Amino acid sequence: MISRLVSIRPTVYALTLAAGLAAATTVHAQQEPRLDVIYVPTPQEVVDRMLELAKVGPGDYMIDFGCGDGRMVVSAAKRGARGYGVDINPQRIKEANENAAKAGVTDKVEFKIANLFEEDLSKADVMAMYLLTDINLRLRPKILDTMKPGTRIVSHAFDMGDWKPEVHENVSGRNVYFWIVPAKVGGKWQIDGAQKMTLDIDQKYQFFTGKAEIGGKTVEITDGQLKGADISFKVDGKTYTGKVSGDTISGDGWKATKA
Repeated sequence: MISRLVSIRPTVYALTLAAGLAAATTVHAQQEPRLDVIYVPTPQEVVDRMLELAKVGPGDYMIDFGCGDGRMVVSAAKRGARGYGVDINPQRIKEANENAAKAGVTDKVEFKIANLFEEDLSKADVMAMYLLTDINLRLRPKILDTMKPGTRIVSHAFDMGDWKPEVHENVSGRNVYFWIVPAKVGGKWQIDGAQKMTLDIDQKYQFFTGKAEIGGKTVEITDGQLKGADISFKVDGKTYTGKVSGDTISGDGWKATKA
């Protein structure tokens, strides 16, 4: 009987230990955040150039998704901007708050553990990203649909597919991209002014083409481009420039209303 008990106890102990290790592994896995992007710090010279391209300064509110140790947001705060950084890794947020304290900008910045896809983008003047192309592409519709025209977007290393950047630079061997969120002008517009005209615009990001009905004839819209809310295009050899505000476009001597 004694020998049987001795033989059973190691087996029971081994099973108990295995179950304990499995449970501990499960708890650890639940506590560890799932990271879509591996953390790699952006060199400070790249940070500085990104902020220069986006012309970050006093009065700006900048968000940084995947903020890491907060260096982008802290650097923006040193330029007088307010900043908000999001990261899913608690360790990075801890480092970001420590770096903000060292720089003396805790009154200008906020860092939060959050899922970037659930965050509100609409209040930002500038958005910084160092993610991956597929993450950028997942964010792109939300950027175009919810961020106000003229919002500046700057990305380290990764582009946004067929959305052509305003600027693409190489900084010490690293790619930096810059975009401006364009106003929405796709669809039909009625122009009232010295000459009445109807526009049918086909927009793709900051560029657009289309047809114009003017004086009983149909002509091409050419050189259509947007810089945020600023619009320019040519119809029948004449250049039109103006500013988009919702469903109206106001220019010098002309005004368009969306049909």
